[in-house]
Amino acid sequence: MPTVAQSTEADWVSRIADEVIAEAERRAPGKPVVCASGLSPSGPIHLGNLREVMVPHLVADEIKRRGVPCEHILSWDDYDRFRKVPAGIDGVDASWSEHIGKPLTLVPAPPGSEHSSWAEHFRAAMVRALDELGVEVRGISQTEMYTSGAYTEQVLFAMRERARIDAVLDRYRTKVTPESAAKTPKKQGKPMDDAEVEAAEGSGAAGEDDGSTGDAGYFPYKPYCSVCDRDLTTITAYDDESTRMTYVCRCGNEETVPLSEHRRGKLVWKVDWPMRWAYEGVVFEPSGVDHQSPGSSYVVGGQLVREIFGGEQPIGPMYAFVGISGMAKMSSSKGGVPTPLDALEIMEAPLLRWLYARRRPNQSFKIAFDQEIQRLYDEWDALERKVAEGAAQPADAAAHRRATTTAGGELPRTPRPLPYRTLASVADITTGDEVQTLRILSELDPDNPVGSLDETRPRLDCAQRWISTHVPAEQRTRVREEPDTELLASLGDDARESLRLLLEGLDDHWSLDGLTTLVYGVPKVRAGLSPEARPTPELKVAQRAFFALLYRLLVGRDTGPRLPTLLLAVGADRVRKLLGA
Repeated sequence: MPTVAQSTEADWVSRIADEVIAEAERRAPGKPVVCASGLSPSGPIHLGNLREVMVPHLVADEIKRRGVPCEHILSWDDYDRFRKVPAGIDGVDASWSEHIGKPLTLVPAPPGSEHSSWAEHFRAAMVRALDELGVEVRGISQTEMYTSGAYTEQVLFAMRERARIDAVLDRYRTKVTPESAAKTPKKQGKPMDDAEVEAAEGSGAAGEDDGSTGDAGYFPYKPYCSVCDRDLTTITAYDDESTRMTYVCRCGNEETVPLSEHRRGKLVWKVDWPMRWAYEGVVFEPSGVDHQSPGSSYVVGGQLVREIFGGEQPIGPMYAFVGISGMAKMSSSKGGVPTPLDALEIMEAPLLRWLYARRRPNQSFKIAFDQEIQRLYDEWDALERKVAEGAAQPADAAAHRRATTTAGGELPRTPRPLPYRTLASVADITTGDEVQTLRILSELDPDNPVGSLDETRPRLDCAQRWISTHVPAEQRTRVREEPDTELLASLGDDARESLRLLLEGLDDHWSLDGLTTLVYGVPKVRAGLSPEARPTPELKVAQRAFFALLYRLLVGRDTGPRLPTLLLAVGADRVRKLLGA
């Protein structure tokens, strides 16, 4: 089976691009390189499925950067059957089971959708996300290809060669059955969890049909019934010379049609995929771990494309699953895993691209929807500084370049990218009030104040949406309206003196850096040390106690946003009031 070496070199994209260019030149000298992806719009297309597009995109983009003609095609498997009713889609309930067996383009869109069909509804969301991510593809609707007759010669050829196709498939039927594969999907030797199974299904891998064998023999083609539109059909007769095909449907319909003119059906998946490899001349296409087991469509397809269709299997690595942290808090993808548009609501496009660019395809990773997103942004900002200083490692610099630019140019960036955790804290405290937000942000750095919120967008908008949609209400920050007089009255002399030092220093330290120095420095001064002294274990204990006191007086609990940001957000006058000045 062709493979791409899993290199440990600095930049996996460049290494794969080298191999793809060489392979394309061997196969078809002078022709554009074809990289491919495939997605089934059978429901929300998830972040795990995005890797199906991002791996070929990054490789194709590198090839284009080198001036080599290259095309990235994205096959929309919208002529697949509607297999089940997904959970968690507004307005869609069990009554939609009446559409099971129909092509996705004949299933009505969810209630309230502006789109004409189920397939178009979910495809449109992914297209929008890919546009935001700077991913350039040529979309191919499999409905259009089959119903226009573009594949008619390939269908007729497959029917003529059905005995040979059946023999190839039969080599694998004793090794793994669709039933056993469906019951025990594996991920690197381990069972997949529910979210990963659902994500895998979006790739078209779940219903790996290899055709039907009945009294009339094996057939690799599945007609959709002309009466009920479903694929609950069985071919009962076929004549190679006339191409006359007879089928019966469970709905009771029986029909005889010339297959050379028939436009209501498709090759079964395990035959369809290798047919398309040969038809499109695909050189590079990765596949998920769900396609790599013995008897899977990728493995069998490699045999069929060579032995039957006279083509070659694309080279391409196996890509690992993408996990999610904080998925339980999701509000927009109930019943499933988040989509690329969900991620782009709370993170900028370059950051999301970076997550896919920095890991080799066979490495799994997680995308954060919980507090971890703040650490992720800290890591990204640190990389940005290293790149600007010329201090980044080659692999890191390459991933950054691929995240922020494509062969077509730079992706939109936030002009003034303030720390995400700072923006999130401000959004939390102000509940989105733009006047208060601008006041706080303008005071972060008095020597270089923020003059307009537009300077901080779209990152500010992402942070605000994260706070409003992914932080539980009980974790949101609510600044006290009135002082906690009972707590203030109970304080001892040490605590009162610490508060006095803090209040006296507010005016001289009213900036993010200044307040950071002040809040960490008060316990040092109280211990007889310089504000610049390095903290000892004992001093750290004193600092934590002082911070907890400030949080209780300001927000009524022991923790909260970073204190310097919180103090700026509350404002000097209100801080003095709540701290008993």
